[in-house]
Amino acid sequence: MTENTVLVLGSDPPPKLDRLSGRAKVIFADETTLAGQLPTADVLLAWDFTSDAIRDAWAAGGPRPAWVHTASAGVDRLLCPGLIEDETVVTNARGVFEQPIAEYVAGLVIAMAKDFYGSWELQRQRRWQHRETLRVAGSRAVVVGSGPIGRAIGQTLKALGIKVDLVGRRERPDDPQFGLVHASDALDGLLPTADWVVCAAPLTEETRGLFDRRAFGRMKESARFINVGRGPMVIEKDLVEALRGWGIAAAALDVFQQEPLDTDSPLWDVPHLIISPHMCGDTLGWRDALAEQFVDNYDRWAAGEPLLNVVDKRLGYVPVQ
Repeated sequence: MTENTVLVLGSDPPPKLDRLSGRAKVIFADETTLAGQLPTADVLLAWDFTSDAIRDAWAAGGPRPAWVHTASAGVDRLLCPGLIEDETVVTNARGVFEQPIAEYVAGLVIAMAKDFYGSWELQRQRRWQHRETLRVAGSRAVVVGSGPIGRAIGQTLKALGIKVDLVGRRERPDDPQFGLVHASDALDGLLPTADWVVCAAPLTEETRGLFDRRAFGRMKESARFINVGRGPMVIEKDLVEALRGWGIAAAALDVFQQEPLDTDSPLWDVPHLIISPHMCGDTLGWRDALAEQFVDNYDRWAAGEPLLNVVDKRLGYVPVQ
């Protein structure tokens, strides 16, 4: 039996692939060696899902893996014209990050509504200052992104008593979870109704720059904005302008146009903005869960069974069935 070669991009820390021992040859590459090793691989695991190296290496030509798996929900860092056009199957880490991200968003909503930041700051100043805070139940959220992550966020917010409008690429009038999923062209009309606007959509040409000055201008002055999708979906200078001018009340960003965020970025000093370093889905044990998911899918691939989490490469995500 011919031994398959699994090429892993990134190895810090290396994934636990012990179950492949004796079944596959596992080799590692970094951004400088990927192009030279790619023609030898049957399967490519994009363990470093923050790298653009796959897009750059794919254009070099030569044999290509039959299957590429990325240890992330988004696939925008690896899709390129060559990969889209050829027969290579692409899968993602759908199923690992949904609930942790939903919990993170719910935590941000509660923290903003109850002014935890203000309490921490007043405690630091040893000041006893009574305040009134917001009720979460009965408020309204617009969640942009109707995939598994957006749905988990919507369901978790609904459990807090929040009324949720879910926005997807196309309308679904009989959705079993939300009743109605709004089409993307309904977003303009929904933004003025929202107390919370959550961006959880994949990065595509249609969503790039979606939240700009015009979008922030349609939101209520009391609205809070949260982005756990992809950084390029937000025009950051327009968000800065909206926050500094009190066009919206507050925001939280877990993803950015450039990562890591430069130390001299103006975002660090914007009032009422919470910054976290792309960690909303990363809980204890998440790397082990990602490795197990890949090996489970490898078992299916080796047995000739259909792979799970197959990405529609032209859409840029796993379609909801």
